Amino acid sequence: MTRIAYVNGRYLPHESAAVSIDDRGFLFADAVYEVCEIRDGEIVDATLHLDRLERSLRELAIRMPMSRAALMVVLRRTSTRNRVKNGSVYLQVSRGQAHRDHVFPDPSVPPTVVVTAKPHDRAKAEAAAEKGCAVITMPDNRWERVDIKSVGLLPNCLAKEAAKQAGAKEAWFVDAEGFVTEGASTNAWIVTRDGRIVTRPAEFGILRGVTRTVLLKVAERLGLVVEERAFTVDEAKAAKEAFITAATTLVMPVVSIDGASVGNGHPGETALALRRAFHAATERTPL
Repeated sequence: MTRIAYVNGRYLPHESAAVSIDDRGFLFADAVYEVCEIRDGEIVDATLHLDRLERSLRELAIRMPMSRAALMVVLRRTSTRNRVKNGSVYLQVSRGQAHRDHVFPDPSVPPTVVVTAKPHDRAKAEAAAEKGCAVITMPDNRWERVDIKSVGLLPNCLAKEAAKQAGAKEAWFVDAEGFVTEGASTNAWIVTRDGRIVTRPAEFGILRGVTRTVLLKVAERLGLVVEERAFTVDEAKAAKEAFITAATTLVMPVVSIDGASVGNGHPGETALALRRAFHAATERTPL
């Protein structure tokens, strides 16, 4: 089946969907994005994703391209036109098309909106979670405003490629003080030997992940103790469990860090329990 993309008011086959070479998203990475999970024909946590989209746009002084209701229509239609019942829908908004200049274009220039959707193999994802994944660590060389979900992801791409070359799924960034910030495309968590869940506070240095936000509520429902504080690589390696979270990853157990086994080298029960309980705490919007 031909995949369909939404670009500035039109639904087009991928091979003919395009934006201008003068689009600021292409020229300067002057754009933001969101990725929502689609599960059983429903968009997961759309409100939280659109809240974060609006925040990212405000921080970069990009105007909202349309109302939230209109955006939801586009997300739904793009998903249904691609017949996605389980997968993800991707939304990107740039400052728009203008003659190349570092300063912002006239405010009348409309933002560029692109939406795509694709299916995921849920069975394959569940099998991966039962196996767990490996991560590596590397110095955090990103700009300080990682709280903005910008498309400026070159350091993240380099980190992901380094992880792939090392036979790992993810790379954890480590700040100058030796504390883990987050993954290249995920939030990072550990479970201490006495069962406390630890993740870095989202006030500075990491993206406030939507999955992270919901998982804090899930942990509370399960009666688990959560500490929002920084942790070191050594503490992570000595932890009982570790895991990563993201909209498409959900809760993925980490079984090794830089080649060193975490816990017994197998997915931990806390991470798997959080994964099983996750969707009961989410908002679901039918397509």
